[in-house]
Amino acid sequence: MSLGRLVVAAVIVEGRSKSGVARDYGVSRRWVCELVRRFEAEGEAGLEPRSRRPHSSPGQTPARLENEIVEIRKHLADEGLDAGAHTIAFHLERRHGSAPALSTIWRILVRRGFVIPQPQKRPKSSCLRFQADQPNERWQADTTHWHLADGTEVEILNILDDHSRLLVASDTYATVRAADVVASFHRGFATWGFPASALTDNGAVFTAAYRGGGRCAIEIELARLGIRLHHSAPYHPQTCGKVERFHQTLKKRLRHQEPATSLGGLQDQLDWFRHYYNTQRPHRAIGRRTPQQAFQARPRAAPAGESPVIPTHFRVRTDRVDKAGLVTLRYNSRLHHIGLGRRHAGTRVLLLIADLDIRILTQDGEPLQHLTLDPTRDYQPQNQP
Repeated sequence: MSLGRLVVAAVIVEGRSKSGVARDYGVSRRWVCELVRRFEAEGEAGLEPRSRRPHSSPGQTPARLENEIVEIRKHLADEGLDAGAHTIAFHLERRHGSAPALSTIWRILVRRGFVIPQPQKRPKSSCLRFQADQPNERWQADTTHWHLADGTEVEILNILDDHSRLLVASDTYATVRAADVVASFHRGFATWGFPASALTDNGAVFTAAYRGGGRCAIEIELARLGIRLHHSAPYHPQTCGKVERFHQTLKKRLRHQEPATSLGGLQDQLDWFRHYYNTQRPHRAIGRRTPQQAFQARPRAAPAGESPVIPTHFRVRTDRVDKAGLVTLRYNSRLHHIGLGRRHAGTRVLLLIADLDIRILTQDGEPLQHLTLDPTRDYQPQNQP
């Protein structure tokens, strides 16, 4: 018999006083009175345990807001984008100027079945983590593979700022060549400035150390600009962990899109995601700021010594040497012809144009020509690189 039934029996059956029963059983007189009242009104059912839940919850999240949180979660997940509580709060703040606490959003997601416990995940305390102190202190670069709609394999070159996680470049090529790496880095320089250093793995487009010595195109180019280039230990991708992890984030997004049918279509998808990732996606590793906010929050690092000057007129373009051994370049609405020699006819080349400074490389990174353009002349003669 429960204590409640014992108390009621002592009062009603035995006729004992409520004060005496309360004293004998160590309970409050008020509780004894409440039990007797409930028994007289409802019988045995009145002695069953009652829920302590309040009749109203003024602080409860409105059903409309809960449904909006679920809607945002589903939309982000369907688009292959980060859909955690912080990201949902970010979108709610943009819509309404405020958002519930992160713990509230998380509890709603758990209650609606969107969060699956993952106790097998490695704890953060077990990881040794490095992060550059300043924007442009170090860029990480790496390539990854993807497929077009017809199954054609292509490659994507990603360049990430170590401090802010800013996506400096995300460019796709049929196969990443040495000149392509130089081109992507130069487009990044033109937008975000020159980094103090760069970190890559030991791929052939990043180092020539494992192909008989010498230096590849990006090693030569970065050394020319005073930018230190570091390589990870062989077979140790964790050194470039930030850009390696970004590959997963990017591919998650691409898997939720219609497969691109061409390199141009895939590049459009990459450009959209680069803008979204840099300006709209709060990043967990940088205090839930967007990468662009983190990049602009602190002074930028620069190459050691005299920093290169970012040109006001900068272009990167590819061309093919014609039968006469020439490539053409339009500058200030005037067409100029640059001589490279008939021996290079048909060669695919990369032109790096920085104001009047013109550098021409083969697709494998071999320098062919370096000149200062004379705007008054149509033909720019050959010279040694």
